[in-house]
Amino acid sequence: MEGTSDHEGKLKLGINGFGRIGKLSVWHHAGRKYFSELVVNIGRRAGTSLADIAHYVERDSTYGRLGAYLHGYQAKPVISELDENTGSMRINGVRVRFLQSARNPADIAWKDVGARLVVDTTGQFLDPTLPPDDPKGSLRGHLDAGAEKVVVSAPFKIKDKGRVMPEDAVTTVMGINPNDYDPRRHKIVSSASCTTTCLAHMIKPLMNFFGPKRILSASMATVHAVTGSQEVLDRLPKTGAKDLRKNRSVMNNIILTTTGAAQALGLVIPEMKQIAFIAESVRIPSTTGSLIILVLNLQEELSGDSIRRETINSIYRKSAESDPNGYLHYSVKQNVSCDVIGVPRAAAIIEGYETHTRTAELKIDLEKVLGIDADLISSLAEKIVRVPLTQAVIYGWYDNEMGSYVNMLGDRTVSMAEFM
Repeated sequence: MEGTSDHEGKLKLGINGFGRIGKLSVWHHAGRKYFSELVVNIGRRAGTSLADIAHYVERDSTYGRLGAYLHGYQAKPVISELDENTGSMRINGVRVRFLQSARNPADIAWKDVGARLVVDTTGQFLDPTLPPDDPKGSLRGHLDAGAEKVVVSAPFKIKDKGRVMPEDAVTTVMGINPNDYDPRRHKIVSSASCTTTCLAHMIKPLMNFFGPKRILSASMATVHAVTGSQEVLDRLPKTGAKDLRKNRSVMNNIILTTTGAAQALGLVIPEMKQIAFIAESVRIPSTTGSLIILVLNLQEELSGDSIRRETINSIYRKSAESDPNGYLHYSVKQNVSCDVIGVPRAAAIIEGYETHTRTAELKIDLEKVLGIDADLISSLAEKIVRVPLTQAVIYGWYDNEMGSYVNMLGDRTVSMAEFM
């Protein structure tokens, strides 16, 4: 039995990697039933049998059991027809085949299994400039192995800073710049990161309302749940490791780290390149459910009312109400992080209850400003300029695993499949 009538004639989807994003992508697509078959490349033997893989798929420490996730508390078992010979099973009626040999993308049998569209969730292959035969593997290896399109579940990272982004690669965030993807030209698409996705949906409504000229500066810090790259217990650093904090236990530490959200944001909202912006990240002992604290300095108009808390909240409220995809949510329910876990396709949940603003004057000494003629400055009676500005602090929740990122990654994947 190769497929049901609901799936007949539709594409097969390849998924490379079976960590958090890979596994939850299987959950997403098993529920969505858009693709006729899912082909998951694990790249190694897992457990002792296919039943061990089914055990891993069916249970999750964060989201519970797959059956309950899909069908509620009355759900019956959703995994059936385990076939050791073909390495396949049915998950919620969708055939899922597992490949357990090749780790290098160029060696994966995408052509043999008929997977023309592949999502790489490994986090290992992020440089779109590397050739397909790179000894450590590359994204282009998927294309050589038979895939026609590759979606990456992370931001691109070009190792050689002298190289530019290839013309067939693009970064998109659903609801922000999905149409930057040109199916005639682009073969490799990055869906950025969970943090960039949330941040983009927080920034875009403000950019539309104020414009880049009135946003004098911006900064953000993400209070982020742990990821699989961190250690459960303290461990000796690997050879050449520079960030010693990544080897400390995630179970009982707040860990300062970095984020590429600022750089990726400029790819999906080009106007951000006009604004001084900095981004930081803090990892906390939580499995999922993260928070962005966004701070903006906004220039006031000389006439009219000052920018107030209600001004900011109104922008988000109206943007959420008019969002055709429902990616932006606005809330005044005094949420905690567990409340946002699993909320479908919530790129950002604005915590309107905690929006804060403060208006003041920024004093600028013209004698210390570059580019102003010294004779002009000396002719001025007052050499101190007072610029009215408002500082706004905005909080945005996001489920960095299933609720926000994986669901929107699924939307990106399906939207690309529509053109194939």
